[in-house]
Order: sequence, then C-alpha cells, then structure tokens
Amino acid sequence: MEFIDYYKILGISKTASEEEIKKAYRKSARKLHPDINPDDKEAHAKFQQLNEANEVLSNPEKRKKYDKYGKDWERGEEYDQYQRQNSNANRQQSGSNFGGDDFSDFFSSMFGGQSSGNGGRSQPKYRGQDFNAQLQIDLKDAAKTHKKELNVRGKSIRITIPAGIEDGQTIKINGYGGPGQNNGPSGDLLITFSIVNNSLFKRVGNDLYLNQDLDLYSAILGGEITISDFEQLKLKLKVGAGTQNGAKVRLKGKGFPVYKKEGVFGDLYVTYDIKIPTHLSDKEKALFVELAQLTTK
Repeated sequence: MEFIDYYKILGISKTASEEEIKKAYRKSARKLHPDINPDDKEAHAKFQQLNEANEVLSNPEKRKKYDKYGKDWERGEEYDQYQRQNSNANRQQSGSNFGGDDFSDFFSSMFGGQSSGNGGRSQPKYRGQDFNAQLQIDLKDAAKTHKKELNVRGKSIRITIPAGIEDGQTIKINGYGGPGQNNGPSGDLLITFSIVNNSLFKRVGNDLYLNQDLDLYSAILGGEITISDFEQLKLKLKVGAGTQNGAKVRLKGKGFPVYKKEGVFGDLYVTYDIKIPTHLSDKEKALFVELAQLTTK
C-alpha cells in the first residue's frame, strides 16, 4: 500500500492541535469541494484524500495509531499482538525480533505477501479501509429522491439520495472504500451530507416553519390569504378575526418528507407577522383617530 502523508495533505505539522487540524481541513475543503470543481477529477481525488486525512487525524485514537505505525496504523494492534505471542519463538529459532521500524516488513510478509515456509497455511483476509466524504446539497434537493453522480478516487459512481435526508446524516455505499488485503472485501464509502437552506422555510426534523406577513385589516377583521408551501403549491388559509401578532397555525402533512417513508410528511407551521400600515392618507388617519376615540369611550 502506498504511504499517504496525512499531515502533508492537510498542510500541517505533526504537532498541530485539534483546532489547527479543523481549520486546515475547512480551508482546503472549500477549495477542493466537488460542487466547486464539478469536472475536475484531480480535485475530486484530492478531496477524497483530504477527507481521509481529516477522518484519521481529527480522531485522537486513530491519530495516535497513525503516528506510531504510519501507513499500517489500522493493523498496528495486530502487530503488537503477533510480536507478544511470537517473541520467545523468534528468539529461540533465529534470534530475530521485529524492531520499531519493521512494521512494513511485518505486514508485507504476514498480510500482503506470499506464503513461505509455513506449510501452505492460508493467509487471513482483511477488509479494506472505509472512505469518508462530505456532500453538500440544497434543502430543495433534499426534499425529493434523486440521483447524483460522484467521482471516488477516479471511479464514477451513481448514488440515489432518498428524500428527507438530514443535515449531518451519513449513508453507506457498500464496497466503494479501499481494497481488501489478501482478497478480503473492499471497505465502504461513508457519505456525510451538508444541507444548505436558501429557502424561506426553517426545517426542524420533518417539520417546516414559515413566517408569513399579515396585513392589519385581515388580522382585525379576519379573511382568507394565499401562501406557497415548500413545493410552491398555493394554499388558502382562513384568518380568524382578531388574530394576534405571532399567532401560529399548523398545516398537517404539509412539511418535509420523512426519510425512506414514501408519502409521509411532517407538518408546516405558519407564524403570522402583522404589518402596521405606513404612509397613511389624511382620510385614513382621520378614520384611525375616530376608531381610537370609539374604543376609549
């Protein structure tokens, strides 16, 4: 396996703090993100390596293993176990023992090389490394099941994104991670979604929230108004006489689709913002004065 220097990929030193790792990742991710470089295969490959480096170095336990074992960090504990179990036998048979710099030789002979002098004993199969990636989509795209083509280390794959996917949610694509060792299964691709909301709606779980302007006269006298839901469909709402500012109405089943439950939706909550009229004419002012006088009697 070719050695990948995660510190070099992130452009940081080996003594970098967790905050420095986080800042370096965010800075590079903005430049290499597939949405910014849709047709740049090299940028896509670098973005995958960036995610891989961040996934390891941002995790204290994984980083500790990586610093100790290098490219073989995922199987370092196997090395330690093997060394403990066989140290006496090694000394008795050949006087040899693995030193701190022989991890690569150990894994090459035990997990990646051919069997020799072991009676034809088959070597264990090991699953490949999981890859981690981040995918940014718009909230409107998250509201419908759709397909998207991704480039993963030079491979083009087409995935289906179910309606109702949430911000920060991770889905697994089986077999699109790193190759296995000794004909072991490939790892998986783990995609974490970052959802950008450019709409007037606020999403909380499967529910949507909308602030709706309401004129003073409709609030006082009542009536009917028309709003657009998330799918831009027109909905008519009855406004009760004497509606107060901040009053909230619930529209059942008009919210966001529920993940992997076709035809099931959350609710839409509409909060009224009553607008006070400005630039009144003299006649309008006089009528309000008259109304004020009536209410004080």
